[in-house]
Amino acid sequence: MAPRTLILHRLTAHFAGRIRQNQRLLSSHFYSSTALEEAPSSSSSSSSPNLDGVYMTDTCVQKMKQLQASEAQEKLLRLSVETGGCSGFQYVFDLVDDKTNPDDRVFEKEGVKLVVDNISYDFLKGATVDYVEELIRSAFQVTENPSAVQGCSCKSSFMVKL
Repeated sequence: MAPRTLILHRLTAHFAGRIRQNQRLLSSHFYSSTALEEAPSSSSSSSSPNLDGVYMTDTCVQKMKQLQASEAQEKLLRLSVETGGCSGFQYVFDLVDDKTNPDDRVFEKEGVKLVVDNISYDFLKGATVDYVEELIRSAFQVTENPSAVQGCSCKSSFMVKL
């Protein structure tokens, strides 16, 4: 085999193994007892966050209020976790209409709602969502996540504690 082909073959096998490992982690969390518990309707806005909620910073709330003011219909910020990214899992943010699924958890601060599906919630317990403006981009980001061991420098992917 040519050296390039050998390297590509090894890399393909490595990445396929990582994807299978991440899918097993997601599947095991899907069937865990915490993923099947009843979701609370909102989080409390206490001064000392605990690990049961997902929290929004004041900057995140202000940006959502700006976005909602320009829309005819109320929008929700949906945060989910998918396999992928450079560290194994990645955060996905979406602005969605005022629709939630029965298994969604809704966290609210000053009238702004953050929606997290029940499977992703296991990866996001105690996390903090912020809106960050940088030279190269402006985006919602998870700035703190107790479930993450490490992440990439772009803050859009992370590796979970096992």
